[in-house]
Amino acid sequence: MNEAAAKPPKRSRQLWLWAALILIGVAMPWVFYDWHTARQSGFVLTMMSQMGMMVIFSLSYNMLMGQSGLLSFGHAVLFGLGGYCTVHFLEAAGHHSFPVPLELIPLCAGLTGLGFGIVYGYIAATQRATAFAMITLGLGELTTTAGIMFHHFFGGEGGISTDRTNASSLFGLSYGASVQVYYLILAWTVLAALGMLFLTKTPLGAMANATRDNFERARFMGYDPRRVRFLQFALSGFFAGIGGGLYAITYEIVTYDAVSGALSANVVLMTYIGGATFFYGPILGAILITLLQSGLSLLSNAWLIYVGVLFIGMVTFAPSGLAGIIGAHGPLARAGRLGRLLVPYLRLSIPAFATLIGFSGAVELTSFLTIGEAQGKHLVLFGETIQVWTPQPWIVTAILLIGGGIWLRRECRAFARIWDDLNADLKDRSL
Repeated sequence: MNEAAAKPPKRSRQLWLWAALILIGVAMPWVFYDWHTARQSGFVLTMMSQMGMMVIFSLSYNMLMGQSGLLSFGHAVLFGLGGYCTVHFLEAAGHHSFPVPLELIPLCAGLTGLGFGIVYGYIAATQRATAFAMITLGLGELTTTAGIMFHHFFGGEGGISTDRTNASSLFGLSYGASVQVYYLILAWTVLAALGMLFLTKTPLGAMANATRDNFERARFMGYDPRRVRFLQFALSGFFAGIGGGLYAITYEIVTYDAVSGALSANVVLMTYIGGATFFYGPILGAILITLLQSGLSLLSNAWLIYVGVLFIGMVTFAPSGLAGIIGAHGPLARAGRLGRLLVPYLRLSIPAFATLIGFSGAVELTSFLTIGEAQGKHLVLFGETIQVWTPQPWIVTAILLIGGGIWLRRECRAFARIWDDLNADLKDRSL
């Protein structure tokens, strides 16, 4: 009776969280509205649109990696093929031979992704673990090569372009403005995320978790793990195709980069950094990586180094991702003891910030010696022009990096002791 009474509040909190996220998404373009030009920020709209597409893409990938334990190196194939087909749909709509409104074209892209997912899944789902990863890698490289060779469908290296205004609209919109496209992406992001969340509650979602955790036992119980892998692969292709369709609608061009290994590696980063074993983990990862790609790339030419170090750090120290870190604080928050970590976190943040500044300085100084100076640029860090060939910036960087690293290590040990004591005390009280 008590358990039944406890469930509605939890569902209510989840509904409020979804509602809050949707409201934030709706309001975000107006937060950065320029009243002088009467326009939304083009940079913010582009970044938010990219986030929506990547959220769908990473959640679809998590259907394989997080829910089924399948590491795929070619998931961008399903995303990119959905985008290519969307371009052809829009071209057909311009010739009045495809009477589907623009609002429903992502659904058509999802169906094409489902079709390719069935074909590719029939091949890849015969194996698992390393063999599955190698098959998907081969399928990805095969499709990338086809994208360069077969110009009629893929357009070669230049890709194929289209005009999203070719299609009609259910609401009489032209979709010439970026804000209209953004709200279309937001709507499909919510629908796709809710659809994938629903799939996790189905028997198929439960069996995907079972085959991930104990392959042999699931097979011994009479289930066919190959069929589970195949269904998960095909359905993930459906949602990846929706993301690819939104990509084509947004940028009005699709090139072979949309099916390349680089995009497949990018979705692995998003899913793992966010937390593959949590449903909302890939959402966090997609938002973070998109922010780094959109914002950090404007500040530094070496932004990929920061992303790589972040990935290595998450794999080494937090394999459950950002969602795992947040989830680990849940029991302490429910017990009302999260406040005891405030001072330890403040103590931890000072050396962490010093180490970060030192690491950033080392990266930027080294990068400028090989790239920036040859281009005749001046290195500016934190508003100050830095003379790279003088010893002062290198000494300061070394002190911050080494000294901050040693200090950070000591604080991490102290924090770990406090963390362990709090959790041990909480466990004793629960017993």
